[in-house]
Amino acid sequence: MSLSNPLNVLLIPPILYLVFRLIVPHPLKQTPAASTYTEENYNWLPAKHPEVICHRKYTAKELSEYDGTKSSPRILLAILRIGSDGQWSERTVFDVTAGKTFYGPDGVYGNFAGRDASRGMAKQSFELDMLTPVDQPLDKLSNLTQAEIDNMRGWHQHFERKYIVCGELVEDN
Repeated sequence: MSLSNPLNVLLIPPILYLVFRLIVPHPLKQTPAASTYTEENYNWLPAKHPEVICHRKYTAKELSEYDGTKSSPRILLAILRIGSDGQWSERTVFDVTAGKTFYGPDGVYGNFAGRDASRGMAKQSFELDMLTPVDQPLDKLSNLTQAEIDNMRGWHQHFERKYIVCGELVEDN
């Protein structure tokens, strides 16, 4: 390398700077993650981790605690599962919190929150008499027509595609 060439003389300071930065790296500025999502903040960290619900068995009374108005902000509801062979199975509990505008206290389906919605979904009725009181045995749904049973199956399939399955509704022993 010849120092008589002006280009070589001009390259010496950038090369020395790069070598210096390799030996002494620039300290990274740590900025805390944003606590809310905005269009400018792609990465954000919520202030509190969301409540986690594990798959479990619920009685009607336990399920009623998840209506979006009590201690838990979660909204759960149950629908009877009917297999493709027509056999009645368990009553699946879904976490419908994501659809709180529909299933929350002020939603059109709000009376199903924290309850077994099987009869109401089968009959396409939002009336309170479609709900079994939580202190009584689960509705046997024995007087449903085939069309109502098919309707309930369709609702169950819709919920399976859209919401999280978080348990099963069982009789209170």
